[in-house]
Amino acid sequence: MRFQLLGPLSITDGRDVVVLPPAKPTSLLAALLVRPGEVVPTSRLRQAVWGEEQPATAKAALQSCVLRLRRLFAKYDIEDRAVVAVAGGYLLPADGDSLDLLHFRRLTAQAEGAGEAELPLLRKALDLWHGPLLTNVPSELLHRDEVPRLVEERLRVLERVCEIQLARGRCRDVLVDLWEATRARPQHEGLAAQLMRALYRVGRQNEALAEYRRVRTHLREELGVDPGTELQELELAILRGDEPRGPVPDTAPPAPLSLLPAPPASASHAPSSHAPASHTPPSHTPASHAPPSHTPASHAPPSHTPASLAPAPPSSSAASGAPEWRPGARPAGSGHPGPRLPHVPGFTGRTREAAALVSHLSGDRQGGSAPVLAVVSGGPGMGKTALALHAAHLVADRYPAGAALLPMSGPDGTPRPADEAAAELRALLPSEALPGVPPGAPLVILDDVVHPDQVRRFLDATGCGAVVVTSRMGLAALVATHGPAVLQLGALEPRESRALLTAVLGEERVTAEPAAVHALTEACGHVPLALRIVAARLLTRPRMRLADHSAWLLRDLPARLALPDDPRMSVPLALDGALRRLPAPLADAHLRLARLDGRITAPDAAEALSVSETDAEEVLERLLDAGLIEEDQPGALRMNPLFRAHALHRSGRAGGPPQAVVTTVRHALPSGAT
Repeated sequence: MRFQLLGPLSITDGRDVVVLPPAKPTSLLAALLVRPGEVVPTSRLRQAVWGEEQPATAKAALQSCVLRLRRLFAKYDIEDRAVVAVAGGYLLPADGDSLDLLHFRRLTAQAEGAGEAELPLLRKALDLWHGPLLTNVPSELLHRDEVPRLVEERLRVLERVCEIQLARGRCRDVLVDLWEATRARPQHEGLAAQLMRALYRVGRQNEALAEYRRVRTHLREELGVDPGTELQELELAILRGDEPRGPVPDTAPPAPLSLLPAPPASASHAPSSHAPASHTPPSHTPASHAPPSHTPASHAPPSHTPASLAPAPPSSSAASGAPEWRPGARPAGSGHPGPRLPHVPGFTGRTREAAALVSHLSGDRQGGSAPVLAVVSGGPGMGKTALALHAAHLVADRYPAGAALLPMSGPDGTPRPADEAAAELRALLPSEALPGVPPGAPLVILDDVVHPDQVRRFLDATGCGAVVVTSRMGLAALVATHGPAVLQLGALEPRESRALLTAVLGEERVTAEPAAVHALTEACGHVPLALRIVAARLLTRPRMRLADHSAWLLRDLPARLALPDDPRMSVPLALDGALRRLPAPLADAHLRLARLDGRITAPDAAEALSVSETDAEEVLERLLDAGLIEEDQPGALRMNPLFRAHALHRSGRAGGPPQAVVTTVRHALPSGAT
């Protein structure tokens, strides 16, 4: 029999595994195993089992706990691994054959100086880890003092494995591991340097530089320091293009930035609402900018996965879709006073889109005087504002005059006059910032633009270094006249949805219930606003099982995707607002199209709406431009399952969540969750 400590605490005979229940004897066993063969003082054991509030009879209670542990050993025929009472404490003898932690250490010791055998031995050692540590051990002391120490042991081995592979030119092989590790330890400069080197050597220079900015931002905000010399020199080398590549057979040349054309122009100028500044989903920028996955369950190819900043809980403004303007402070990296943009805590996903937008905003101004212009479009709840804010912070050093967020529509979708927005910008910026334009030109986010003329008139009235436009509409007319970079945001990919939940809830909680995580993300339609609401509820309910929350959510979807203490954090409210801003016939068409199975073609739409196929195509074009449906492939559109659930609910087909929609996600629940 063997104890397994490198994951949930368990006992195995090599075939079957028994995961111990979360009880006091389990905490006692873990406290002894993390110090194998050592005498652990009784005072520490009592603290590991009961914490700071120990019972008055703690000494006798500890002896009783030891007795229960010995009975547990007898049950599994491991009496030879008895807990030994010694003066001042207890010890549990163990070796590499009886405890996976000691086997791990034995393999890493054997790997030192083993030459060609080093990498296989280290990989074998890493294979002993089988999930988050001690998830079934209810001991705050162990999770505070021991788990971080053990995790660092694993990271040192992982760092060595990646270094060996980088030296051998296997850069793509390490991307997934490094991405996961750097997100779990955002301040770890050694792992960040390895990830930068790997990204650069496979031709992804922009992402390598974005990784440096991520680390720098984290260190400045959390510790008030800059990255060390190694990272700074590595950034400079990558900027110069002289980072030593070594033997890199899998290297591809850096791909140029490629931006998608905008969607077709809409016949309607229906207003749009604030995109929630929650986390951002995937778009269709080139695969060369795709990040590696940090979702261990998927092991997806590195070119399709998300990145994140340091995990953080949601904030009131940036996560709600109503960012607040805080004038008078300096943006990060700025040498001059100017408005300060709100931060987006825990930004997760959209790495390809963020890299493309950052690269575009970091480029030279068009014609020397025209501002750099980008349009970020997408449906309600897709995180357009969050992406714009995130990118603006990453390029803050290039815009020393400051950066500003200007709302361009009212709560009811009424367009804001461009002259009014321009006047507000002048009032917020230093008086010398606008006249000279080039060196002191600010970066401005025009949020929730309704019509292309709002942007055109604003550009005519101000001198900006860069303008990022967010809008529900495609703004094809603006694209035709000004040729901006265009990024279209749809629902998150599954791995990005999981990464978002992981960033907020932590890897251990997410990994413990993979089926429930899948059910939650499917129920949310992979819409960032919905996922952020789910994550916030679960963050405030640390003892709630994810499966229980999934079942509760599905009983009244989408009505339960709302937070009671902030009406802005509400999926029904956001989607109701989007429908109110559409012309009545178009809103009605959206509700009727929801009765299809989610996949929509022009003939199907014509039949559902009782119109000609030509008229149906126009309706679909306008709904596509409004972000309420997405293009699945040429000639075939789809309605997000969450949008569809809301539409069916609105149309009165059911008093609760439509069964046809619920059924698509209910199968993902663990057995018994419903």
